Amino acid sequence: MNLTTELPVAYQATGLDIDLIQKYSIAGPRYTSYPPATQFRTDLNNLNLDEELRTDNGPNAGPISLYFHLPFCESLCWYCGCNTVITTHKEEASIYLDDIEKEMALVACKVNPSRKVTQIHFGGGTPTFLPPKELLRLGVLIRKYFTLSELVEFGVEIDPRRLTEEHVHALKQIGANRASLGIQDTNPDVQLAIHRWQPMNTNEQAFSWLRAAGFKSINVDLIFGLPLQTRDTFAQTINDILTLNPERLSIFSYAHVPWLKPAQLIFVTRNQLPSASDKLAMFSVAHKKLTQAGYIDIGLDHFAKPGDELALAQKKGTLHRNFQGYSTEAGASLYGFGVSSISSTENSYRQNFKDIDQWRSAVRSGKLPTEKALILTDDDKRRRTLIMRLMCDRKLNYAALSKELGIDVTQLYAKEIGGLKDLKEDGLLLSDIHGIEITPRGVPLMRVVAMRFDATWVEGANKHSKTV
Repeated sequence: MNLTTELPVAYQATGLDIDLIQKYSIAGPRYTSYPPATQFRTDLNNLNLDEELRTDNGPNAGPISLYFHLPFCESLCWYCGCNTVITTHKEEASIYLDDIEKEMALVACKVNPSRKVTQIHFGGGTPTFLPPKELLRLGVLIRKYFTLSELVEFGVEIDPRRLTEEHVHALKQIGANRASLGIQDTNPDVQLAIHRWQPMNTNEQAFSWLRAAGFKSINVDLIFGLPLQTRDTFAQTINDILTLNPERLSIFSYAHVPWLKPAQLIFVTRNQLPSASDKLAMFSVAHKKLTQAGYIDIGLDHFAKPGDELALAQKKGTLHRNFQGYSTEAGASLYGFGVSSISSTENSYRQNFKDIDQWRSAVRSGKLPTEKALILTDDDKRRRTLIMRLMCDRKLNYAALSKELGIDVTQLYAKEIGGLKDLKEDGLLLSDIHGIEITPRGVPLMRVVAMRFDATWVEGANKHSKTV
């Protein structure tokens, strides 16, 4: 693709003016899947999910990625949009793993035994809520039911406030080699406003333990748009995090969904949330500081050092996106375990019950704990490819995609391509007969570009967080 069109001088800057922010700050998916999870159906009788599992585990089946949702947290962070169980009772971890094993046994008997696990991810909640002995137990269970690749990528989400050196040793012993630390913000006033007190020395201690144990890849999660944040305070947070020298950073936009998470109403009643333009200013300063420090902008909310696998995948055009965000592992089926976890195959999505009692009841009765699911149509799969490439490559090459999909992209999706005119006029993308490319100005709004190829999106349907 050779896009030679020049941007108007007014659009050379990467910043967006307030009019564009107001125009495009609309509710939209993050596209960790297509169709989005909001489209999953509960009428499972009309979906032949057992047949899809058999199809996915045929003789030529590829690798597997495993996800374990460990939902427990000792306290509630008021910004959180995750599916969590708040408790201080550590014995809950052992009971939960009893049921995780039941679910693993139900799934493993349907999986082609020749398939190897190339990725494992522990998410939450707080995976390190589990005592070290329970983490060791989970590691044994994984190897009991699945065959791991020698080069398995094994990531764990960590709350530095609940981490001990014994946790780190247990994680290393079961094969974990990547850690993702939830920090969110280092400003004390912001931390108090979100009900998450986390001094910087706590983060430094966690890094020290992980480095000493041999973890060579550490990610830091930050959130912009939290109550009481400003451009200057978030700039200082970035400065603080750079002293830790992480391999990756995830700079998430705060997702304000009080209809799903009522605790977030606290921020509204206290009038503490920054405006959309203030949020964009925070992202802009983070982007500038991180790129000046040598990090590569992977896309949407991820940054990585140039030698990191994510940066290399982006350079090669093999970057992928799944329910955990950007990933290097394309083509692997994802099998999720635990409450609310999502599984995906080439042709389907399945989501477990979000209610822990319903999930537990299903696995104890010998049934897969599926609450929602979706079988993809051919059009779903084509649109998934288009949206994936936009989110990962920031461009579409019509000829290459037409060859890959076996159709003429410009003909079949002429309406969608024609509907990009306003985005081009606003400087968010470039286009010609060969394809489209999102400009630096349009990167913060790449979700808006992707939405133009989303057949499920309905304007005004308030099921998602805002794009800015």
